[in-house]
Amino acid sequence: MQRTNRKPATDHGLAQDLNTLLQRRRTLLWLASAAGAAPLLGCGGSSSTASSSSSSSGASTVGSSGSAGSTTCSVIPEETAGPYPGDGSNSNSAGIANALMLGGVVRSDIRSSFAGASGVASGVPLTVTLTLVNTNASCADLSGYAVYLWHCDGAGRYSMYSLGVTAENYLRGVQATDSNGQASFTTIFPGCYSGRMPHMHFEIYRSVATATGGTNKIKTSQLSFPAATCQQVYTTSGYTASVANLAAMSFAADNVFSDGTSLQMASITGSNTDGYAAALTVGIAAQM
Repeated sequence: MQRTNRKPATDHGLAQDLNTLLQRRRTLLWLASAAGAAPLLGCGGSSSTASSSSSSSGASTVGSSGSAGSTTCSVIPEETAGPYPGDGSNSNSAGIANALMLGGVVRSDIRSSFAGASGVASGVPLTVTLTLVNTNASCADLSGYAVYLWHCDGAGRYSMYSLGVTAENYLRGVQATDSNGQASFTTIFPGCYSGRMPHMHFEIYRSVATATGGTNKIKTSQLSFPAATCQQVYTTSGYTASVANLAAMSFAADNVFSDGTSLQMASITGSNTDGYAAALTVGIAAQM
């Protein structure tokens, strides 16, 4: 396993990535046919938020930020958790890496390490709000679920795995969704490492009580950010390497987002001075 300050270009082996993309495209083709051939996802390479397709009846559609009264929504694509999940599914230099079993992992501010570790990730402040909705129940809000969010720091390093931060566990945390189906995290804007567009990983669990290991997850996906916002953030100190890495990448070349970002592109507001707020509506086919 690579443990350097720069993550390898892909999260998994090429064969698995291609298989994941093929499975997603087959699913999208089936869904498009069922919806009258209306496209569910935009083309790769787009840096703006796009909404999912509307039904022929004129019902509103949940896009990246969601909307009140929406009755049509799409399941967010399943994605790789990558080599740095910290959910007990793999190991780091110290053995099995499972932040979910550590006391204090359920928290809203994930910028600092916890459970005896003391590091703090620095960077442009960012609040991330994920809204879970049920695609099997007219996009009803899903309360009482749990979201495990993790991402790299401003230098592109993943706590628990990357060289220099293996003893840290910052930028990892779990939140339960509230009565509106929302879970919010206070964090920093992630850096851009070689071979990937800036992104965050998350797993969905049925409850906080079951969020103890990756074997219990019911969904794994990733969220992306508008390229223009990333460029703006990377003009600040602490993101030096991200400037060149972002310039060398595009959504079309990204091994996860190349088949579209419309269901994974966060809507975002804010500034480098005041910080940013990102929002994404996450559709899952929950069993009622």
